[in-house]
Amino acid sequence: MIIIETTNAEETFKLGVKIGEQARPGEIYTLNGDLGVGKTVFTQGVARGLGIEEPVNSPTFTIVQVYEEGKMPFYHFDVYRIGDIEEMEEIGYDDYFFGNGVCLIEWAELIQELLPKQIISVTIEKNPEKGFDYRKITIDGLEKERMK
Repeated sequence: MIIIETTNAEETFKLGVKIGEQARPGEIYTLNGDLGVGKTVFTQGVARGLGIEEPVNSPTFTIVQVYEEGKMPFYHFDVYRIGDIEEMEEIGYDDYFFGNGVCLIEWAELIQELLPKQIISVTIEKNPEKGFDYRKITIDGLEKERMK
């Protein structure tokens, strides 16, 4: 388990960049955290680290947004509004999960039963006592060496 503390959005973005630069084809990252903790900022960093220049926003109404122009495909899922697990099957989630790109899934706990055992879990938490922009980011399933 890796715990990283950031004190502003720029640091959270840079952490995402570092993870994107180190990402490997076929990796699945789950992104957990309450609304407003910086999941989109982190995701934008991951995309930049993968070499994606176009704007990255949460795919709230489409379930998955596909970005092809980086060093490998980037599949950004937001399953917050998923009504039924069958919706994931309808979009062919397994082609993304077991493909040659990187998946990042927001609200992944809602589709827990579909996730493979090998995932990298990223949890972002606020702590108002430490400041408005403070974030505690916990990463499970990633080797510490890759974060140096």
